[in-house]
Amino acid sequence: MALTDATIVFRSLRARLFSTVITVLSVAVAVALLVTLLSLRDASRQAFNRGSGNMHLLLSGDRDPMVAVLNSIFYVNAPRNAIDWATYEQIVRTNPLAFAIPTALGDSYRGLPVVATTGQFFERFEPVVGEAWVFGEGRAFDGPFEVVLGSEAARATGLRVGDELAFTHGYGSGDQAVGRGVAEADGSHVHDEFMCRVVGILQRSGTPHDRALFTALETSWIVHAHDARQGGFPREALEEPGFGLEAHEKLITGVYARVLTRPDRDTGPQVQATFERLRRGGTVTVASPVNQINRLFEIVGNIDQVLLAMAGVVLLSSGVSILLALYNSMEQRRRQVAVMRVLGASRGRILALVLNESVLLGVIGACAGVLAGLAGAQLVAGILEARLGVRVEPGLPLLWTLGVAVAAIVLAAVAGLIPALMAYRTSVAAHLRPAA
Repeated sequence: MALTDATIVFRSLRARLFSTVITVLSVAVAVALLVTLLSLRDASRQAFNRGSGNMHLLLSGDRDPMVAVLNSIFYVNAPRNAIDWATYEQIVRTNPLAFAIPTALGDSYRGLPVVATTGQFFERFEPVVGEAWVFGEGRAFDGPFEVVLGSEAARATGLRVGDELAFTHGYGSGDQAVGRGVAEADGSHVHDEFMCRVVGILQRSGTPHDRALFTALETSWIVHAHDARQGGFPREALEEPGFGLEAHEKLITGVYARVLTRPDRDTGPQVQATFERLRRGGTVTVASPVNQINRLFEIVGNIDQVLLAMAGVVLLSSGVSILLALYNSMEQRRRQVAVMRVLGASRGRILALVLNESVLLGVIGACAGVLAGLAGAQLVAGILEARLGVRVEPGLPLLWTLGVAVAAIVLAAVAGLIPALMAYRTSVAAHLRPAA
């Protein structure tokens, strides 16, 4: 039975199985890196813009605007500095704000951030522009010691409406391991003098807020006043107007602010004017979340370019590995080529067979790489959502995907040219001469 060219190519690759697998893997890794990076580039930027929602400005006690955004919106760390309530009231009174939602960070539950805020957080703030909060279960808090869970927080903790919990002071994770009044090594301790009850669970928003637990500002003020007074906060004060809190005990760490604009416009000159006025005031750090996220991606963009360049180098090295694999095999297959020539195979057919081997290595590697790259992008997206609550939806246009795959295949074909020419120029007489 006559052998077809395809059969010859497949048998040749199978005869050098180890070399074939290593070469295919090198191509696949390079293609996977390129596909993963390209899939996540734009999707990551869009995902990070989701958390700031419909706020225009973020006011914070943190000194650096980018740190303020990372801490107050993405909950990377607890803010270091606080803003007193009198400063907040003055800002609201002297600026044209559609809303100014105070937040206080610093407590956690099983490592998840606790955001103390007001009911406006659910009524006025949209986690994604045009998408208001939706409750999957229960309701918003009405007063202190009531808690609303983000969707991811509910999933991670297993808490349901009606369950009770106690917050941990600081961003520790020892809620379950630490007893009453006992401090952890990192200085955190459980506020188990005041138990809170879950009253609502939010639907998924695809933002960092999904990882958070929300409670009333007064909850944070009362538990920290209790600590500052060394347990001297009287229970009967909870029945008084203002809960018996003193002015210096009313602290916040951030403000989500939206400037008044025309009804038909999302922004306007008023936003920049208010930004400059607050910045000149010097009492708080003023950040534009959108600008800071763009700044972050400008910094990360340099790393992104380096990673893309590295992926390109890996792709080139995979081409070199194809060249070396076929070159070394040709040194061992010259007699086989000579026999094929005697049996009637033309020089052109020999050339095509070697090129087909090279292209097939590229095709298999490119296909495996595209699949691995798309899977890798989904894996990275899952990690980002689990760690930061950022929902990244990786995607790569079909033309880009095909472009990366075709580039790998063309590179493989080019790498096969030298071994193919070696086979083309193989001397029949020289390689069929009996050994001495």
